[in-house]
Amino acid sequence: MSDLKPLNWKAEPGIGYTVTRREDGGMHYVFTDLSAATVAHWKKFADEHLFDADRLTRNLYDLRQVAEIPEEAMRSAIRLNSDPSARKIRLAVVVANEGVANGIRKVASLADANFSADIHIYTDIGEAEAWLAKPLDQFA
Repeated sequence: MSDLKPLNWKAEPGIGYTVTRREDGGMHYVFTDLSAATVAHWKKFADEHLFDADRLTRNLYDLRQVAEIPEEAMRSAIRLNSDPSARKIRLAVVVANEGVANGIRKVASLADANFSADIHIYTDIGEAEAWLAKPLDQFA
């Protein structure tokens, strides 16, 4: 894809994630912690990108380095991904184990499916990438 939108992300001290642009135009997040500062920074960044979403997007959230995901972090993610603009997002979340995956699924079940992103949770990054690589018309 040649006309990728600018990422406009800057690393800051104490922030436990990085983000890069994927070749398909989506974003690849790698989280090392979910502290309050990290979640606040991520929410602001993600909200700004969601505001001007103009096409279907494939995002990958790699949370394998995070041992425990606080419920408030999950609820913040669900609120953001329940925005009507999030319908344009296909989101693969990769976690370290099934226990974490089941915790996320439990909280994600509270989201309004009419508005939320298409979210799939994996413990294998290869499976996540394979799902994201499907043609966008197969997501409908």
